[in-house]
Amino acid sequence: MPRFTIVIPCYNSAATLGATLDSLRAQSLGDWEALVIDDGSVDDSLDIARRFAQQDPRFRPMRNSGKGPSEARNLALSEARGEILAFCDADDLWLPGKLESLARRFADPTIDATYARVAFFDAEGTRSSSRILSRDVTVSDLLGENPVCTMSNLALRADVFRARGGLDARIVHNEDLEFLIRLVGEGHRLAGIDEVQVMYRTSVTGLSADLPAMAAGRLAALTTAARYGNRPSPRDEAIHLRYLTRRALRTGAPRRQTLGLALRGLGASPRGWFSDLRRGALTLGGALMAPVLPAALRKTLFAN
Repeated sequence: MPRFTIVIPCYNSAATLGATLDSLRAQSLGDWEALVIDDGSVDDSLDIARRFAQQDPRFRPMRNSGKGPSEARNLALSEARGEILAFCDADDLWLPGKLESLARRFADPTIDATYARVAFFDAEGTRSSSRILSRDVTVSDLLGENPVCTMSNLALRADVFRARGGLDARIVHNEDLEFLIRLVGEGHRLAGIDEVQVMYRTSVTGLSADLPAMAAGRLAALTTAARYGNRPSPRDEAIHLRYLTRRALRTGAPRRQTLGLALRGLGASPRGWFSDLRRGALTLGGALMAPVLPAALRKTLFAN
């Protein structure tokens, strides 16, 4: 049985899937299997997965019939053979030492789940990287800005994922946040590794269309947090709205929408908005100057 099961949902990912799977094949630790779960693609995603499986039997192509990424990831509840699950999106890349580093971390039997730093990149190169907490993640930490950032950065013991019932497939956005809140709320240790392990591919997508889904997903996550006695503070809301403002700036959302998010965040808690002074100042300045900032500059300043 493999030590790791890597779970890769994909939907119309032909342009990036090959590079993602190559980054898995380049891992310095080879004790893994990969479930490549096609979610009803109409491009060549499934064919690419099958070609990789012909070359390397550690890849296991599967179909999910368009049920969504959460349902695809939840196939790990029944299909994973590994002791540890590690998720990877079909447009992201792993650095070669990721699994080896995870193996060292999970040698500590008290660690239930882990994450590391994420580097954000696009066609022009790496833009910036995330940070980890110096201690275990708490529910309160998750109510502002999620330090895990992306499912591609989460690894956890398979029995823990099964015990928590996997992801809530009813949630379209922030389903990862809701799961992390349940994970930590039930007393599982989520600890960071202070190194970059994941390259997150940034893309310009519209913010307006998914704002309602994002809000609904966050409400579901906050409802779960409330069950564990945690509610967002004004500081948490300010940090969350700062994140949304940065996303709006990166994706070229309408100026009024961008400025409205910034003013709501600043009004919720000036101290929370400027909890990261540089980020708060740049984001507020960007919202005020959105009409005259060149798109390339917005992309550079607000890449994560």
